Amino acid sequence: MDVESLVAEAKGSIVKAPNRFLDELEAGTVAPARLRMLAGELYHLVSSDLRSCELLASRFPSSPLFAGMAEGEKEALGLLLDFAAAVGADLDAYEPEPFAQAYPAFLAQTAAFGPRSALPLALLVNVEESGRYYARAADALVVRYGLSEEAVAHFRFFASTPSEVLEAAADMVAYGLSEGDSVRVVLRAARMVNAYEAAFWATLAG
Repeated sequence: MDVESLVAEAKGSIVKAPNRFLDELEAGTVAPARLRMLAGELYHLVSSDLRSCELLASRFPSSPLFAGMAEGEKEALGLLLDFAAAVGADLDAYEPEPFAQAYPAFLAQTAAFGPRSALPLALLVNVEESGRYYARAADALVVRYGLSEEAVAHFRFFASTPSEVLEAAADMVAYGLSEGDSVRVVLRAARMVNAYEAAFWATLAG
């Protein structure tokens, strides 16, 4: 199966979930404590994803994809500090919610034990929806909460993914499949990533 067909099949298997947190954010009804919660959860999530990408880079060093993704996570983590400061979040003291952290936990598990094409396929399948979520968050935080563009730069960063990253992800999926990666396993990973991201936002909504 070619990559384009695999992405289409994965997208067709995903049931779209509403994002009540972003709806409330756009309405301006999210309390300051929930904004601090958003900063805290993202801090733990991105910190974990950074290490997951570094692990993938060590497992599969022949491609620059995972090392590049790790650098992106590192940049995003730095940008998140501006958002945390703007909303008054104490990142060191914050205790994360288990279901919000199911997403990075699954990524860590897949990085440690999964095939090389699993997370690249998940990226290709979910990048548009995830990007829209982050763009909505950035816009709402500026319009409804008066945050500066500097404070929402973390969200702008994840709102779009460079085409070269997506091309490298597609190449990795194609190579992984040619090396015997299980189609069933990589399709499952794309579906699970989508579901866990939905659980992250749902936890924030309470």
